[in-house]
Amino acid sequence: MTDTSSAQPAKAWSGRFSEPVSDLVKRYTASVFFDQRMAEQDIRGSLAHARMLARQGIIGTQDLADIERGMAQIRDEIARGEFTWSLDDEDVHLNIEKRLTALVGDAGKRLHTGRSRNDQVATDIRLWLRDAIDQILVLIGDFQRNVLELAEAHADTPLPGFTHLQVAQPVTFGHHLMAYCEMTRRDAERFADCRRRVNRLPLGSAALAGTSYPIDRESVARELGFDEVCYNSLDAVSDRDFAIEFCAASALLMTHLSRLSEELILWMSPRVGFIDLADRFCTGSSIMPQKKNPDVPELVRGKTGRVNGSLIALLTLMKGQPLAYNKDNQEDKEPLFDTADTVIDTLRIYADMMGSRIDEKTGERVFNVRVKAAAMLGALSQGYATATDLADYLVKKGLPFRDAHEAVALAVRAAEARACDLPDFTLDELRAAMAEVNGAAERVGEDVFAVLTVAGSLASRNHVGGTAPQQVRAAIARMRSSLG
Repeated sequence: MTDTSSAQPAKAWSGRFSEPVSDLVKRYTASVFFDQRMAEQDIRGSLAHARMLARQGIIGTQDLADIERGMAQIRDEIARGEFTWSLDDEDVHLNIEKRLTALVGDAGKRLHTGRSRNDQVATDIRLWLRDAIDQILVLIGDFQRNVLELAEAHADTPLPGFTHLQVAQPVTFGHHLMAYCEMTRRDAERFADCRRRVNRLPLGSAALAGTSYPIDRESVARELGFDEVCYNSLDAVSDRDFAIEFCAASALLMTHLSRLSEELILWMSPRVGFIDLADRFCTGSSIMPQKKNPDVPELVRGKTGRVNGSLIALLTLMKGQPLAYNKDNQEDKEPLFDTADTVIDTLRIYADMMGSRIDEKTGERVFNVRVKAAAMLGALSQGYATATDLADYLVKKGLPFRDAHEAVALAVRAAEARACDLPDFTLDELRAAMAEVNGAAERVGEDVFAVLTVAGSLASRNHVGGTAPQQVRAAIARMRSSLG
């Protein structure tokens, strides 16, 4: 029988086994082709570990110098695209260690002293995710700044506010947009809070029980910018709460952007016609030449399901695992990476789509979301949007609210019968429509028509959080101040 083991590269753990891993198992268990994206984090973590080992006298100063020299070359090879990734070496960690050993000899073999791949990978993931969260926080800020610009331009633009997709009350388009700034502010808070729990160092926990070497975990934490160490070695290597929490925060962010997507899609429909999107965010049809499809919002709406799926995948991955590390945990990376990629790409394109440019010919600012203000205002005449204002008017004149509600409902019914809006009534007609409710008609005077205007309705909501243009501008100023 041919001895195939001599043709196989030795595994880091091969001394325990009498036969090599089959090619099928090798492919099935390897992670190098998706976890190689953590190469920079792996190098940073390894260098911090090596420096600590040298400070503690566990390896020599020459070993450290060799490791630093070898890692610098490896980093350069990866940056130039010249590093050879091998399936035989399973993952990013063993690929880098093998190359290091080839470059610097025994010093490379000493690097793994006092650590395991279990705490090494847990550290790499946290470093990588911390970088991703920092990038996401910047992108949320970019999105918000562009939304603020658009909101400021339309702080006075009337828009129907909807409940149940029925016209409810007048708001301004700026006020509506500011709702998404509030949602993404909470998203930013969640990511920042998640980052605190990501930023704890597992390195030094080794496989599960710690190590017998006199290591200094706190110094490694300081060098790598961690706030503190993980204080239980079993939990440190098996914890993926931080990844689940990140995916949960991502799912909420994507849900918010999906809701905005749904509205943009609806508003862009010719049946609504409130907005148009710049051409570069849309596509056409292969058969219908007139089509302009809002593909970007549609894809964001679709990719939200993808991120939700990653959250469920990680929750399911962890739900039945005993302590400590299990091979199942290798399955954490692809959902996590895909979630981060999706969120980052979505925020980039959404920040651009909600932004603006200066027209080269006119010198004017042109927004990528082009508002059709006349259509928005026209829609407010279709759903008795100031009916609540009329009820409030009656209450201020001394009528109990429930009676006022009934009186206005009768007026709306009469307006529907005549196919007109409430402001179209004469004073006598409005009084007659309310006559069934005792005390309503006599409380209505000529001043009622100021209440029934859209502008009057908007201006009356002049309190913190209200839709009055003055309050919208104040909200924009507060948000800008918080963004710095």
